[in-house]
Parts: sequence; C-alpha cells; structure tokens
Amino acid sequence: MRSNKIWCLALLGLLVSNSSVSNAAAQEAATAPNPVTVIRQMCDYLKSLQQFSFRAEVTNDQVYYEGKKLQYGIDMETFVRRPDRLRVNAEGDLVNKEFFFNGKTITLYDKTDKVYASMEVLPSIEDALDKAQKDFGLRVALTDLASPLLWEHISKRFEHSLYVGMHKVRGVRCHHLAFDRDDVEFQVWVDAGDKPLPKKIIFTLKKLEGSPQWTAYLKDWSTSAMLEDGLFNFVVPPGVRKIKFVPAKQTPDTGKEKGGKP
Repeated sequence: MRSNKIWCLALLGLLVSNSSVSNAAAQEAATAPNPVTVIRQMCDYLKSLQQFSFRAEVTNDQVYYEGKKLQYGIDMETFVRRPDRLRVNAEGDLVNKEFFFNGKTITLYDKTDKVYASMEVLPSIEDALDKAQKDFGLRVALTDLASPLLWEHISKRFEHSLYVGMHKVRGVRCHHLAFDRDDVEFQVWVDAGDKPLPKKIIFTLKKLEGSPQWTAYLKDWSTSAMLEDGLFNFVVPPGVRKIKFVPAKQTPDTGKEKGGKP
C-alpha cells in the first residue's frame, strides 16, 4: 500500500512539474518581444548610420555529391559611407576579391586571377547594387546591410516569424530571431544592448539538396568611422588587366557564378 502511495505522489509531482514548466513557457511566450519589431529596430538603426564598418567570419556550405556537404570559409571587411560609397574585401578558401563603389562606378577586382571589371552606375548604394544584380548577376554578400531599403527587402522575404529567445553570440546577449518562407529559413541574432546590430546571420536553403547553410559572425563594428574617399577608389595594381562584366542573360551555363561574387 505504501509503495502505491509513493508512486501516486511521484506521478502527481511529475504532473505538477510539467504543468509548471508549461505555464512558464506560456508566460515567456506571452511576454517575448515581437520578432518583427526587433528586426525593424535593427534596420532603422543601420539606416540611421551615415558611416560604419564591420568584419565578418563567413562559412558557406557547398553540396558536392548526394547531399554531402563541404564547408568553406571567408573573411570579410565591409565599409559604408552613405549615400554613395561602399567597399567590401573578401578573402577565403575559394575567393580573394575586392569590391569598390565610389559613387560613379562599381569595380570588382579578382586578386587571384589579377583581373578587374568596372561598370558605370547611378550615384546611390541602392541603385548601384540593383543595377549590378539585374544586369550582370553580381551580388556581394552582406551589402544589403548598407541599403536604405533594408527593412523593405527583409519584410518581403518571410511568411512566418519567431522570437526564439535571449541567447549569447560570443559573449554578447542577443535577441535570437527566426524567419521562414517556402524556400529559405533566415535566422538573425540582434545585439540586445543600446546598439541593435546584427551579430550572427544564418541562411538555410531548404529546397536545395542537403539544405546548405550560409553563416556569418559579424564583429568589430565601428559606427563612428570616418572613412576617406581613397578607401572607395580602385587603383589598378601593376600587372592587372581589365576585362568586361558578362551580362547575366549571356552568361554561359557552366555552373560558375554570374559576373562575380565575393
């Protein structure tokens, strides 16, 4: 009889414990920040900055056989001066390129092959990036963060949002957010301090074989940088030759990237 009572008490304790956990989870969900509000604050803060720079450690999955994946790394530096200056340096396992926008032209310099290409563009970051993508298939990682229309771009891209919790990225407390649509899952960790900057980003390409991921850890943010004109002007090094960007519609289907992409 005593044994039956002990089991009943144990079962009752388990039920009470589970109930408490469920109630706590429900209360936490009810008081959690709205993920859309948090990411909008991030976008608005970035838009308010006239100049900034940051570094990023990027890993990129490549699917090579029956869903098997290899991971490659890239170290990136990005410099932004609104409304018409942008530079990105990217060096990694498979890439060694520099991207320049000086308000008049975009230049992509391939340091490995010692070639560069330039195009004339409109004098704004948004218009310049838009032309490079539409005309030449050129997309440069993380340059969306420089766009004054970042919120408009992001808000079009998700169908479901989730506030995951308050988690740390390399010791920094961050709002962990997740956004989802049919083909892509997007996660971002936003600094929970007085500067809501992105500290980590993950894209999961759900419909591609193996669901490869692209991950970036963003660090060394400078929001009071004073960036000189010379930083955004490309000076041709000795022995480097000029080539032309290939229009996106004419790019041969060889499995290579269109135009070029750090």
